Amino acid sequence: MTTTSTAAAGDPLVVHTVAVALDDVGSLLDLLPADGPVTWLRRDEGLVGWGVAAVIRTTGTARFSDADKWWSEITGRAEVHDDVNEPGTGLVAFGSFGFADDPGDSVLVVPQVVVGRRGDRNWVTTVGVDAPSLEARPAPQPPAGLSFADGSLNGEAWMSVVADAVARINAGDLEKVVLARDLVATCDEPVDVRWALGKLARDYSMCWTFNVDGIFGATPEMLVRRERGLVTSRVLAGTIRRTGNEERDAALAGTLARSSKDLEEHEYAVRSVADALEPHCSSMNVPEVPFVLHLPNVMHLATDVAGVVHDAATVSSLQLAEALHPSAAVGGTPTASAVALIAEIEGMARDRYAGPVGWMDAKGDGEWGIALRSALVRGNTVRLFAGCGIVGSSDPEAELAESQAKFVPVRDALSG
Repeated sequence: MTTTSTAAAGDPLVVHTVAVALDDVGSLLDLLPADGPVTWLRRDEGLVGWGVAAVIRTTGTARFSDADKWWSEITGRAEVHDDVNEPGTGLVAFGSFGFADDPGDSVLVVPQVVVGRRGDRNWVTTVGVDAPSLEARPAPQPPAGLSFADGSLNGEAWMSVVADAVARINAGDLEKVVLARDLVATCDEPVDVRWALGKLARDYSMCWTFNVDGIFGATPEMLVRRERGLVTSRVLAGTIRRTGNEERDAALAGTLARSSKDLEEHEYAVRSVADALEPHCSSMNVPEVPFVLHLPNVMHLATDVAGVVHDAATVSSLQLAEALHPSAAVGGTPTASAVALIAEIEGMARDRYAGPVGWMDAKGDGEWGIALRSALVRGNTVRLFAGCGIVGSSDPEAELAESQAKFVPVRDALSG
């Protein structure tokens, strides 16, 4: 089932991209209005936007293909005037896709205004509207009356679910499963997501800060980037919490790099990504040994997989994201068994948590991250998510502690 906007079904979209100077703006986030902003930023480079020129909402097993087909139709009849010609200029859509096939609620939206930054180049794209005044908006206010409560399962119940998964893995039912939990924040007034986005962008500048249709966060994991025939994917699996003591954290990083449990979990994730990309690549580089990625709250085992795409003319970055989803980093191994077990025992609906989130241009280039370290905001309520990779040697208490560490970015970002 799909629903498109009137704009999408009507006249061709008229698109203008022009270079601009943004010397007076400290951050692209400062340009965003409170109503319906979209964001994809890393170190204050990327894209922000607002307004809706066209949108499609898709569900079910065909959610990716329906969105991609709609996008091909939109771009095929658009009238585009692009003076910049960079990835992310011209007609651009932002998307967020459901983790599971059922219901699989997903969205692809074309903003009326997109402002981009890449190195020392800045641009603004408008779709059917006049060029906006690029001035900083009034600063957002922190959430008022913020309180947190357990989501679908409390800690004890979730550890029981983890123990069940470990037993099934050791019985040979599967090799790995990623189990998630949620935390619910409530506020006295509707949440202005720009407050959280600003803090995430400052505190987690190595991550991609995103916001699309209410799901926001700072993901460290790039599911797939396609740019001018090159494709890359950053795989994260295997995590240890930081202490804040540099000497102690260095020792913990060494422990993580030697951990058989974490290396096993990481190997599954890398293998699933490499296997999914291989049919689309003429050559690939898959490092044999991961590196340790240091973030403010945790450290991860990380591997950057790269390749040269041979079918870029027919396969978009969104189609590559579909081929990769769900990777072992967010689902498990084997994929079908892990996803079935998640549906059976996890005890909550993931919605768009751990699904692809990002953007795509008319050439099919784009960046799709995984919606991790994320939350879903609806009015006065924010639902936070965190997940952990479970293998046969996993300890439920340690996994609970890891999930609590993964709540920290968004939890702190909501605090005043």
